[in-house]
Amino acid sequence: MELTKTKWFRISVGIILFLTIIWLINEVQFIFTPLVVFFQTLFAPFLLGGILFYLFRPFIRLLERMKVPRKIGIILLYLIFVGFLTFIISVIAPVVHQQFSNLIDNIPEMVDVVEQGITYWQTNQDLLPQYAKNAIDYVSNRLEDILMSTGTYLGEVLGNVVGFIVSLVIVPFILFYLLSDQEKFVPNVTRYFSKSQAHQIKEVFRDMDKAIASYIQGQLIVSSFVGIVLFIGYLIIGLDYSLLLALFGMVTNVIPFLGPFIAAIPAVIAGWFQDPMMSVYVIIVMVVAQQAESNLISPLVMGKSLNVHPLTIILLVLVGGNLAGVLGMILIIPFYAVGKVIVQHIYRLWNIHKQTKDKQA
Repeated sequence: MELTKTKWFRISVGIILFLTIIWLINEVQFIFTPLVVFFQTLFAPFLLGGILFYLFRPFIRLLERMKVPRKIGIILLYLIFVGFLTFIISVIAPVVHQQFSNLIDNIPEMVDVVEQGITYWQTNQDLLPQYAKNAIDYVSNRLEDILMSTGTYLGEVLGNVVGFIVSLVIVPFILFYLLSDQEKFVPNVTRYFSKSQAHQIKEVFRDMDKAIASYIQGQLIVSSFVGIVLFIGYLIIGLDYSLLLALFGMVTNVIPFLGPFIAAIPAVIAGWFQDPMMSVYVIIVMVVAQQAESNLISPLVMGKSLNVHPLTIILLVLVGGNLAGVLGMILIIPFYAVGKVIVQHIYRLWNIHKQTKDKQA
């Protein structure tokens, strides 16, 4: 009987029960298929609506301080946002489309240069050590596989894009209700708990909200800064496709740590084909932009809001990429921050409960 009261016995039983539940869920996973489809269908619009919510909320609060009714303020923001999108489509989009078309037109020439290089190495194989030959053969085979699967991949991507665009129709409605009823969510959750428990839950939601808002708003400002600096730098050095590559760098910058390296690859390649020395200038521009971002903008805008160690971020990004690709690399950090907030509150409450129990004893 004493064995069943020990701490390790209870922990072991809990682990066994947890693993049993996972096994049972795996065996009857067909039951959860409708829920999975439901979640996958609504994930994208709710994700985009949540991001826009945190971007719009500061402006809604500013308008409310100016005595503008909330619903009217939301409509005003919608009109401003539509005007901004119209400006992008009418002014920036044609330039990006032209540069993208020029890049597509130049791809055959770039491919010819690469093929000439591969042919040169193949005709001089006797001058290469065996490991270099193996590496070249591997790269050649991988390039062939990639080219053969490109058509299928583009078809899948096109289908996903069409589905995503269709789902965007409900985003304005989701965003409207998130902005208009934002204060009702927490009370609707806490009304099922006691007064002390409700207070703790409100603190958890407050800290979660602060972490997510800091991350989303900070990433928007930082990425915009990086995109502007890259564009100015590319214009100064005379890089072709400057706007297209700067926008690509701005978008990829939302991926922690790995984003700048991903952005550098196409820019350096484009610079190399334009002029080998241009690739050096591109690297200099990238270094200047990233140094200004990491040493000036990020500390001012984001500070230590998430309080996540850099090594932890690198490991999380790698895990997120393996789990869900680029989307996983982007979302893994805010999800980790939210989980960290929940664990910290649970640990703090457990310590308070333990101290109270010790005093009573």
